[in-house]
Amino acid sequence: MGSYGTASSQSPKILFRQLFEKESSTYTYLLADVSHPDKPAVLIDPVDKTVDRDLSVVKELGLKLTYAMNTHVHADHVTGSGLIKSKVPEVKSVISKASGAKADVLIEHGDKIYFGDLFLETRATPGHTSGCVTYVTGDGPDQPQPKMAYTGDALLIRGCGRTDFQSGNSEQLYKSVHSQIFSLPKDTYIYPAHDYKGFTVSTVGEEMLYNLRLTKDEDTFKGIMASKYCSYPVEIKMFKFLLYKV
Repeated sequence: MGSYGTASSQSPKILFRQLFEKESSTYTYLLADVSHPDKPAVLIDPVDKTVDRDLSVVKELGLKLTYAMNTHVHADHVTGSGLIKSKVPEVKSVISKASGAKADVLIEHGDKIYFGDLFLETRATPGHTSGCVTYVTGDGPDQPQPKMAYTGDALLIRGCGRTDFQSGNSEQLYKSVHSQIFSLPKDTYIYPAHDYKGFTVSTVGEEMLYNLRLTKDEDTFKGIMASKYCSYPVEIKMFKFLLYKV
């Protein structure tokens, strides 16, 4: 039903699991502060079809799920946040204010989401959609090192999300990635929301060297994105429904 990964980070405080939903090739990430008595946890980009699996993992590991976080409103699957809240009412849903979606917590650039003594910092990375954000693990000696960045569809491994619908803008995406993600330390781990070629993780340094689109100059990048026309995801018809289910 999904893959079950382990952490690349060496921090003993953080528990990390990378989970996979094969139909939409979506990664969901489970993070927890296991040094805290309550073992508080967050899920990033949960999918409705794998909510039961994800909650089962949370229970098996003895974690307390506190937030169901979204990097953006997805067009290729239905977020699992609403279903999670129906099963675990104390969990709070999170999405960016700029997305136009409804959630318990509407975040903006620079906001922090704490789980135990760990936190994720929000970086606005619009371009794939107008409300995309990247979540980055925090600074400080008690935070995971190297850093970990959950980039949604803004930055994929050797690629990026499309910009031809959902208020996408290729110029904006180029500037977002270069200013908010490529400015991170080069050893920062990149964990995207999707992968279609079997990759699981990259780094900022790798993508600055090998990303097939974002290593180009801005004009070339915009030309590449303008030529990438293809059919919309099947779930695009549910876009309005998605806005009220995070």
